[in-house]
Amino acid sequence: MARHIYAIGDIHGCADKLRRLIDQLDIDPTQDQLVFVGDYIDRGPDSFEVVDYLLGLKIIFPNVVFLKGNHEQMLEDYLAGPDKLTFLINGGQATLDSYLRHRPSPQGPVFPLRHQVFFKGLRLFYETENYVFVHAGLKPKVPLAQQHPGDLLWIRSQFIYSDVDFGKQVVFGHTPFPEPLVQANKIGIDTGAVYGHQLTCVKLPDLVFFQSE
Repeated sequence: MARHIYAIGDIHGCADKLRRLIDQLDIDPTQDQLVFVGDYIDRGPDSFEVVDYLLGLKIIFPNVVFLKGNHEQMLEDYLAGPDKLTFLINGGQATLDSYLRHRPSPQGPVFPLRHQVFFKGLRLFYETENYVFVHAGLKPKVPLAQQHPGDLLWIRSQFIYSDVDFGKQVVFGHTPFPEPLVQANKIGIDTGAVYGHQLTCVKLPDLVFFQSE
């Protein structure tokens, strides 16, 4: 069991804020754990740099957990073909622009293989003894094993305004708040980094917050 868990909110292509945030954290790779709650890409200018940086972190922190956000799901749908518009109108063009800037040749893949493997390996949730980490939240009164992926990635008000005891405190992103949301049953750590606000990390179980402008 990890001594401390450091959970980081939605990054959305804000590579500089991510680097500055990580630099603040005194993490022991052998005793502590990093958890990212998804939405690494879209809207911000540097989605390629964010994913590349995260892949570098995985070398230092082999037990790091990367969850899937709804924006990674939209990218998956875009690449699979059935729905390209949803991705593009929700900030996906910024992601394509970022990747095209780093494309080694006009004939090469837009998304390098190591990044494709990263996206395919994202998890929908992560559970510890005291916490459930998820991108958007949980549907009230539904066991974790029976939660629908769409709710884990997209749910908002039904979860956010719920005072239901989920059995464990739920740590989530997806819905931005001016400051971290702390309630008995949930902790929200999306503070709108891509909208000019801060990128947030919560250190658990201490409930200490770190932020970068």
